[in-house]
Amino acid sequence: MPRASKPRSGSKQFWPRVKAEKMYANVRSWAKVNTTNLLGFAGYKVGMTHVSLLDNRPTSMTKGTTISWPVTVLECAPLKILSVRFYQKLGYGSGVLGEVLAGNLDKSLVRKISLPKNKDGLKKISDFESKLKDIINIKVLVYTQPKKTGVGKKTPEIFECALGGDITSGFNWIKENINKEFRLSDVLKTGTKVDLHLVTKGKGFQGLIKRFGTALRSHKSEKVRRSAVMGSVIPGKVLVGHNMAGRMGMHMRTEYNKDVVMIDSDVKKINPRGGFIHYGNVKSDYILVKGSVGGPAKRLVILTPTIRNKKGVGDAMQIQNISLESKQ
Repeated sequence: MPRASKPRSGSKQFWPRVKAEKMYANVRSWAKVNTTNLLGFAGYKVGMTHVSLLDNRPTSMTKGTTISWPVTVLECAPLKILSVRFYQKLGYGSGVLGEVLAGNLDKSLVRKISLPKNKDGLKKISDFESKLKDIINIKVLVYTQPKKTGVGKKTPEIFECALGGDITSGFNWIKENINKEFRLSDVLKTGTKVDLHLVTKGKGFQGLIKRFGTALRSHKSEKVRRSAVMGSVIPGKVLVGHNMAGRMGMHMRTEYNKDVVMIDSDVKKINPRGGFIHYGNVKSDYILVKGSVGGPAKRLVILTPTIRNKKGVGDAMQIQNISLESKQ
């Protein structure tokens, strides 16, 4: 019987294989956008389903026919601004010049951080107007509202989000929107592409076969799960990078250029009979992203405009049906 071949499992691109510091990712690079707005949003992974679409892409081989795409559902409750950070240039990189808290903060934030009594942010923001020449970047801390979703918890997540445009337009945008609630449709649009920042599933301590795809030894030798040679005699040590058993998963990763198939708030269009496995029913705004998304259900995923400037399908795909069959 011939040996079955398959692609290797595990990637040698990432080293060291460190565990993520927290349950949601830290965005390190932001796209350059001229429009002044939030450059990111957050959603909780719900599960997967499939949709039927009429393909109207002009260069597609399936133009004019109905095709099926697998999609991942992410529930995206509105975001609120926690604070505004003004960055200045230092001798090495940049540092925070000052930070101003927003005014209408939710009481649920007490579960995450300690809140001061005085939160009059608009008065303090005006103090930085004379320092705009020293400010090189403006970012905002935003927080989620899981109580409005089907996740089943009250403690919000807090992450830093960049703004598009220049410093002056960003400062004026902050004064107008610091106490505003942002919905998914205010930041992302259907037919575009997004990057997903997430933390993958943790799989615990795994051996060579699952972690790196190392093949079993020949049928003429002992069939054991091991890589035959640990290294040379000189130097008498195991070199860095050698495939060995160890902890697998729970890594921070970025998935690039994912198609946004649909953004909607009508939960009747998406909730299947019996609800999604390990999640339940969607209760807030949601987004359908083509293909799979890393991480388990209920884990936070940060969506940002694509940094590689890839164009989406636009309005060339018309949704005809969304599967509501039971996933149980």
